[in-house]
Amino acid sequence: MTTENGDTRAGGRRSGPKCIAIVGPFASGKTTLFEAILARTGAIPKQQPTGSGQTVGDASPEAKAHQMSVEATAAVANFMGDEIAFIDCPGSVEFSNEADAILSICDAAIVVTEPDVAKVPSLQLIFQKLDERGIPRMLFLNKIDKAQLGVRETLQLLQPVSNLPLLLRQIPLRQDGIIVGSIDLALERAYVYREHAESEVTEIPSDDMAREVEARFSMLETLADHDDALMEELLEDIEPPRDQVFDDLSADLRNGLVTPVFIGTADKSNGVLRLLKAIRHDCPGLEDTVKRLGIEESKDPIAVVAKTIHTTHGGKQSIVRVMNGSFKDGSDLVGQDGQSQRISGISKPVGKTMNSVSDTAAGETIVLGKLENAVTGEWLSGGKDSASDVIGAEKLEPVYSISLQPKNRKDDVKLSAALRKLVEEDPALQVIHDADNGEIVLAGQGEMHMRVSIERLEGKYQIPVEHGQPRIPYRETIRKGTTQRGRHKKQSGGHGQYGDVVLEIRPLGRGEGFQFTDTISGGVVPKQYIPSVETGVREFLKSGPLGFPVVDLAVNLSDGSYHNVDSSDMAFQMAGKLAMREAMDACGPVLLEPIMKVTVFTPSESTAKITALIPQRRGRILGYDARPGWNGWDQVDALIPMADLGDLIIELRSATAGTASYIKQFDHMAELTGRGAEAVLAQNSQSNAA
Repeated sequence: MTTENGDTRAGGRRSGPKCIAIVGPFASGKTTLFEAILARTGAIPKQQPTGSGQTVGDASPEAKAHQMSVEATAAVANFMGDEIAFIDCPGSVEFSNEADAILSICDAAIVVTEPDVAKVPSLQLIFQKLDERGIPRMLFLNKIDKAQLGVRETLQLLQPVSNLPLLLRQIPLRQDGIIVGSIDLALERAYVYREHAESEVTEIPSDDMAREVEARFSMLETLADHDDALMEELLEDIEPPRDQVFDDLSADLRNGLVTPVFIGTADKSNGVLRLLKAIRHDCPGLEDTVKRLGIEESKDPIAVVAKTIHTTHGGKQSIVRVMNGSFKDGSDLVGQDGQSQRISGISKPVGKTMNSVSDTAAGETIVLGKLENAVTGEWLSGGKDSASDVIGAEKLEPVYSISLQPKNRKDDVKLSAALRKLVEEDPALQVIHDADNGEIVLAGQGEMHMRVSIERLEGKYQIPVEHGQPRIPYRETIRKGTTQRGRHKKQSGGHGQYGDVVLEIRPLGRGEGFQFTDTISGGVVPKQYIPSVETGVREFLKSGPLGFPVVDLAVNLSDGSYHNVDSSDMAFQMAGKLAMREAMDACGPVLLEPIMKVTVFTPSESTAKITALIPQRRGRILGYDARPGWNGWDQVDALIPMADLGDLIIELRSATAGTASYIKQFDHMAELTGRGAEAVLAQNSQSNAA
């Protein structure tokens, strides 16, 4: 019996340690493939089933609790004498930002998906991200044993969302209608699967020969699009040399011309060894990645931070890729800010397990200890000068927010420090200190994103927190003007207090803010007290009769009087506030709510659902059009009150198989009346009473 590991092939391209990202839609089997690769390469003793709580990729308490990947996990393996680092990236769109800096430093990506049409929109998000960064990629069609469609039918469904041709490298080997192995179209060999073991190499069955010849010719035709010599050979019915075919496969992958497609079932480790061999021989290496990133030749060692981790006992850890030169433990590194930091420990990771080493080589993916100033995406230099660039992770617009406060007030300082660490680990999080509402707001990519963040605060950092919906920044304004006298007079022995003003109040246009003027003549209010009147007016405007800041009005100080002895700055401040308080009922106060300009990005097939959903949230659709650069996607523009955006993302993703997103910006303030206003005022009164 000949096993899969016994075959060899000429050609191929090897260029030192490689770094490969594993990406794909949620629940497609990325972590299962990651586990299977580590077991097959001997990095771990045995492949553990996903959901067991024992897999390398789902080692965090949050991942175990939710049985899903919530952060990227790196592991270094050795395969046939070559070092390859694999980084398993979460599939949920809520944690997709984890992959940004990682993809930039990787040589290639393995895209894992099921042969399921429901995964197509999510797959397009992945391909789009790879296209934007120019990342070479392979596609691993997982769970092939459960496929309802044939492989080529599946690729016909997937091809529209890939800008690169999906190049089939293998076809299924069937027996009695059941997939029992694969046929490699480049090697022209059949492989019979053996669960968690190397496949058995066999001759291609006679019944499958015609199918193999047809599929192989289709593969060669695609390769010939970029190889004139191969095209001539095909036209003349000349069988191309196998080395030439492998060279073309490698070159086209490296140059981003095709996406080779492999098949298998990761939870049985079927197809994993063939995938590993293709990674070893065909995937580009450090030289290509350095060129893609535009890193200039340098005598100084250079590393790029792919991820930041704060551990409970080991302090801060930085997963980095060495792009040039080498580092030793204790070496000094200079970051973007020009500050020098000393490496305190070098390790090669296998998930949470760290294997200490004393130095590194170019291309290796390692963990550096206690670089307190290093941030994700930053370039670090081993020379005197700081590195010249930063890999900018896309700053995602938050789509879901919560307000936070510690249950114990003594934890205020601890909470601030923990939130800073959370944001360092996860750049998709934003912490907003809302001074107007006195709130700390944590914003991110969805409900699960926030839930995991809270679990980390309470578990990892031991800070119990209370959370809720952030307050909406309501405002109030006036509908009509009035003139009002305000007189503050108080006598209590000695100097009294006296301030007397007449204020003319009128509404302004929406968004014009606040204006203060004076038309005082004859010195009835001395000049030195006029700013005090404005101060008093502004103090009142912080909270009007409805309980919210007052905006869009003009106040003119037109008259008044003073006392030579008893008048003071404070007296005129009080007179200004008193005049405003007594005038507001006559001015017709009205509540204002913020209206946001929202652009929703959705697969075209779900556009009708989105346009039906928006009016249910008091939204007004402005129009929709094709999303530029996205085949089969639309963008819908609308105006939606901020109060109705709270859980909008949950409904959007429910309607679009988890793929829709949106961006927003403030547009204007609008009057809120009727039951809506009554509910807001009642809630505000209740909050203030509490």
